[in-house]
Amino acid sequence: MALHLTGPVVVGDDDVRAEAWVVDGCVTYERPAAASRHALDGWVLPGLVDVHCHVGLDSGGAVDADLALKQALVDRDAGTLLIRDAGSPSDTRFLDGVTTAPRLIRAGRFIARPKRYLRHYAREIEVADLPTVMAEEARKGDGWVKLIADWIDRDRGDLTPLWPDDALAEGIAAAHEAGARVTAHTFATETIDGLLDAGVDCIEHGTGMTADHMAEAARRGLPVVPTMMQVANFEGFAAQAEARFPAYATRMRAMHERRFAHVRALHEAGVPLLVGTDAGGTLGHGGLPGEAALMVAAGIPDADVVAMASWRARAFLGAPALEEGAPADLVVYAEDPRDGIRALASPRHVVLRGALV
Repeated sequence: MALHLTGPVVVGDDDVRAEAWVVDGCVTYERPAAASRHALDGWVLPGLVDVHCHVGLDSGGAVDADLALKQALVDRDAGTLLIRDAGSPSDTRFLDGVTTAPRLIRAGRFIARPKRYLRHYAREIEVADLPTVMAEEARKGDGWVKLIADWIDRDRGDLTPLWPDDALAEGIAAAHEAGARVTAHTFATETIDGLLDAGVDCIEHGTGMTADHMAEAARRGLPVVPTMMQVANFEGFAAQAEARFPAYATRMRAMHERRFAHVRALHEAGVPLLVGTDAGGTLGHGGLPGEAALMVAAGIPDADVVAMASWRARAFLGAPALEEGAPADLVVYAEDPRDGIRALASPRHVVLRGALV
């Protein structure tokens, strides 16, 4: 049985089709010979993409398979059908065989230094081991490696880079040689130059980027994932740390206060932005519509945010959208989310691998 998508069907920025069909699990714009027996009415978008999500992780570290599956299905029901898993201590390969689960592109396990990240999350290594470990994690993942580039140094009482610039360059080169791209967690301004010089492929959070950093990222087409729901927690982090680490607290509070202006400045500078929730750890899954709404609140047009969360993210990850013959991973909405981002919070239908789920 073919599904009839009565449309409109949003394929890309300037490509909207009147209608489409799902036949044998794929999208087609040619009317099938057999009459469709199931019509889906509404605005059709390629499945949403969470480019910063952690399936198989909670506040204590790795979780069991049942909870990892539950996390993935919560994301799916919110319209997220493709996840770049930005670091997880769990083996989630079993999800590849679960046809009702979103598709995952994995970044292996976080890489950090001992006592310089959250406990039970990362593969903790010494500086000299960075190139070897990045190559190993590249082979474990799906074309991505996740590096923790800065975190609080309790001896100094503030954020500092984890890796010397020469080690960072060697590590990223090793990942590239192994066929993977590298994305880096960074809050601090001091870390960005080293990442740019080393040829990092994506920046997570990026709260310390200056105007010069933004201009260089825009020139390179280097994406940033602002994770605004996570940055909203910076005030709480500051309050918890203030007594022992006042310099850290001051910095985190300042980044929290300017979070909307900072994301708007990234956009206005021409930096490619992508949408990521940072779900897992302490943040719940299924929050992509809320993350998108925060980006609109920062001053980015609704239509741009929808594109960032859908076909532009798919292009960046090398995944199909809704072109002829693409796998039918799509979401149907009663209203056009490009005209009002709140529509993302209420999917009417979710179709994954050609099946209505």
